[in-house]
Amino acid sequence: MSQENSEDHTWRESSASCTDSHICIKDLTKVFKRDDVETVVLEGFSLDVKKGELITLVGPSGSGKTTILRLIAGLIQPTSGGVLMDGELRTSPGADRGMVFQDFALFPWRSVRKNVEFGLEIAGVPKEERRARAEKYIKLAGLEKFIDARVHELSGGMKQRVGIARALVGHPDVILMDEPFGALDAQTRNIMQVQLLNILDKTDQTIIFVTHSVDEAVFLSDRIVVLTKRPAKIKEVIEIPWPRPRDRATPEFTALRKRILTELEEENVMEN
Repeated sequence: MSQENSEDHTWRESSASCTDSHICIKDLTKVFKRDDVETVVLEGFSLDVKKGELITLVGPSGSGKTTILRLIAGLIQPTSGGVLMDGELRTSPGADRGMVFQDFALFPWRSVRKNVEFGLEIAGVPKEERRARAEKYIKLAGLEKFIDARVHELSGGMKQRVGIARALVGHPDVILMDEPFGALDAQTRNIMQVQLLNILDKTDQTIIFVTHSVDEAVFLSDRIVVLTKRPAKIKEVIEIPWPRPRDRATPEFTALRKRILTELEEENVMEN
């Protein structure tokens, strides 16, 4: 048995406890080493995610939230542990996972259509098919009137909708969103949160969403994963009991937001 097959077999055996999970993160540890200095970012991190869930990660700055996304995406490799999807070990990037970045990561000289088509173009999807698929998701994102506009002509919120359409067009099972609305002003951010939920209502993707905004986490999530300071472990997993859309002004919403903020403040005090 090859080393890769042996590892895959090992993770199949270890995933027996999460057979109903879409994503099964088992005992992830990540150590970065630079100039003989080791930094442990994650240590024994485990999480099960069901199909169609929207999971939000919140934690102190530098607690490893983006590292978790990059490990799930296969952009970096764990020091130990692993990530399984539907029982299969994932060790490299794949079309089953799409990413949306805070800084948009778009090509400003290309049109909206060409940006959304880019991944399909690289994958060798025929022109007519990628055009049809791009148009579908551009319309879903509410950008059909701007389909031929250059990205540099768009507002921040519109650019982020292009990024979401680009992530969706490849039909990934999972979308990984790293502070996607963090660069937007407060009003645009709230609008984008509602638009994201409208888009996801028409799809069945699993979402893992990183944010520093507790308000955003409570508004969007099925579950919120509160992380400790580095090296990150799970401090608490909070299931949100209310259907969407949610009213931010209710006492229950305010109380939960305050509770999570208190937990994060405790971690920051411990760190200092």
